[in-house]
Amino acid sequence: MVKIRLKRFGAIRRPYYRIVVTDSRNPRDGKTIEEVGLYHPIEKENQLVIKEDRVKEWLSKGAQPTKTVKRLLNKENITVK
Repeated sequence: MVKIRLKRFGAIRRPYYRIVVTDSRNPRDGKTIEEVGLYHPIEKENQLVIKEDRVKEWLSKGAQPTKTVKRLLNKENITVK
């Protein structure tokens, strides 16, 4: 099953994440199919960047977002069923 989820980067107490498309069997920070966005929860400016066209394409192909990614997509007005 293909998932859209977060991949963690950064230092201790200074995380940032990439929103990635990956196989659900891969580890959290493992191999990915495609990077479709960035999320910086600590920073004030530009903390969420999403490639909307790529996300919509993956959703149409059947990729399932995790709860957190679904919340972030809804925040950017990208509707997820």
